[in-house]
Amino acid sequence: MKSVLLALAVLAALPGAVFSRQKSFDPNTPDGAMIGSIQKESDPAHKQTMLEEFVKTYPDSSQAGWAWGQLQTAYLQSQQYDKAMEAGNKALATDSGNTEVAYNNLKAAEGKNDPDAVLKWSAETSRDARKEIEAFKPGTDDKARLDYAKQVDTYTEYSEYATSLKTTDSAKIISLVESIEQRNPQSPYLGKAYGRYLNALQQNGQNDKAGTAAEQELQRDASNEDVLVFAASYNMQKNNQDKLLTYATKLSEVMQTKPKPDEVSDADWQKKKETMLGLAYWMQGVSYNGQHQFAQADKALRQGLPLVKTNNQVLPMVLFQLGVADFELGKASKNRAMIQDALKFSQQSAALKSPVQTDAQNNVKAISRELGPRH
Repeated sequence: MKSVLLALAVLAALPGAVFSRQKSFDPNTPDGAMIGSIQKESDPAHKQTMLEEFVKTYPDSSQAGWAWGQLQTAYLQSQQYDKAMEAGNKALATDSGNTEVAYNNLKAAEGKNDPDAVLKWSAETSRDARKEIEAFKPGTDDKARLDYAKQVDTYTEYSEYATSLKTTDSAKIISLVESIEQRNPQSPYLGKAYGRYLNALQQNGQNDKAGTAAEQELQRDASNEDVLVFAASYNMQKNNQDKLLTYATKLSEVMQTKPKPDEVSDADWQKKKETMLGLAYWMQGVSYNGQHQFAQADKALRQGLPLVKTNNQVLPMVLFQLGVADFELGKASKNRAMIQDALKFSQQSAALKSPVQTDAQNNVKAISRELGPRH
C-alpha cells in the first residue's frame, strides 16, 4: 500500500504529459516550419505565445492536436484550469484516447474543485489507460508506458476519493464513491470513503440503501470501524437488537486491536479510538437493556462512561442507559445502593440537553419514589 501511495504522489506532482504522441511533420511546410521553431524555443512564455499563434493560424494542421496538448500543459502549470480543459478537449478532438490529455483534464477538474468534472474525466482517463494496458505487448512495447498507464488508472480512483472528502454535497459524494466501487470493487480507497458514503446516503433519504450497503461492505472488510459504527447505529434505529449487539461488539474488538493507519497522527488515532469505543459500549448497553440483560448493560456502559465524558452528544445517552440498567438491577436484588446509582446517573442525564432529557427527568421522579423518604 505504501508503494502505491508513493507512486500516486509522484504521479500527482507531474505537471503535464509524460509521453509525447506528436506525429511526424514536414519542416518544409509552413506549419511544419513553425513547429520546428516552437520546439527550439526555450523560453516557456514565448513558447506558449507561439503555440497559441499556431493553433489560430493552422487549426487544421496534423500538428494541431499536439499543439493543443502542449498548451493544455502550460495552462495547467499556471493554474488556468478552464483554459487547460478547453485545450484538452480540442486536443482530444484530433487525438482521442490520449491518456495524458485526459489525465491533465482530470487534474484541471481537481484544480477547479468540480466534482462533476472529476467524475467525467476520471472515467475517461481510466478508460483510456485501461485500453493501453490491454493493448500492451510484452517484449515489443515500452514497459515504462505500461507502468504509467497502471498508475494513472489507480490515480483516477484516488482522485474521486479525494474529491469526495472535499465536497459536502451528499448527492455528489454518493456519485463519486459509487463510481469508485463500479470501477474497482477492491479499490484501496473504497473502504476509506465508505463511512462518508453511508452518511451521505442517509442524508439523502436513502437510509435503507445505506444499511444494506454497510452490511455488504462489511463482508469485504469486517474491520472497517466507520462502517461498523454505521451498521450498529442503523440497526439500533430499526430496533434489531441482535444485529446491533453483533456490530457494536465487533466495533469494540476492532478498536482495541486495530493498528494506527500510517496517514493518521497518533493524537487523532487516539481520539478516534476513544470515540469509537465509547460509541460501541453505549450501543452494547442499549442492546443489552433492550434484551433485559441488565448486568451486561451495566458492565458495557460503565466501560464506555469515561470514554464519552467530553462528548456532549453521547454522554447523556450513556448516563440514561446506566440509570435504566442500575434501577432494574437494584430493584430485582433489592440493592438500595444500586438504585441510588441509578438515581445519580439519571439526574446527571436529566441535567444535559439531549433527546432523552425528558425521559431522564421522568426516571428521576420514578426512582425517587422507589427510594422513598429515606432518600
